[in-house]
Amino acid sequence: MKLRRGTDADLETVGVLFDDAVRWLAEQGRTGQWGTEPFSTDSKLMETMRRQLAGEAWIAEVDCRAAGFMALGEPQEHIPPTDMPELYVSSLVSARFPEARGAGRMLLKHAEARAIKEGVGRVRVDCYAGDDRALVAFYVSAGFTPTDTFTVDSWPGQVLELRLR
Repeated sequence: MKLRRGTDADLETVGVLFDDAVRWLAEQGRTGQWGTEPFSTDSKLMETMRRQLAGEAWIAEVDCRAAGFMALGEPQEHIPPTDMPELYVSSLVSARFPEARGAGRMLLKHAEARAIKEGVGRVRVDCYAGDDRALVAFYVSAGFTPTDTFTVDSWPGQVLELRLR
């Protein structure tokens, strides 16, 4: 698996990654995170992806096939502010095909390495905290610690951090 910078040419690819994730979650009966509608049919979500690709975005690939996507950027307004420099993971999604296993962790490790290189004290991310909190457990297994919780409408969220110093 290798990493490369994402570009605006990757918009359709990233849309497919999110659409596949929505479909997989729905098949598991886990519709609370992203619902059941494909992201690619939502112009607002596609515009968010377009903005993320114009910033710092990364694609994990296996044999030239997209295995994951990560965007680094600013936290949304509902995320509690921090008093120390950070690198913020604003999006992370991985493909479900077998060879893509580990893409999410690889992307998170890249964010960690970038933060260390820049002398930033932590990496933060937020995620869906509903259902069985499996997504929170994934980030904890990757070394992150839960910090703040939040709710947007009825969507429960969890902020997590990876302290680097």
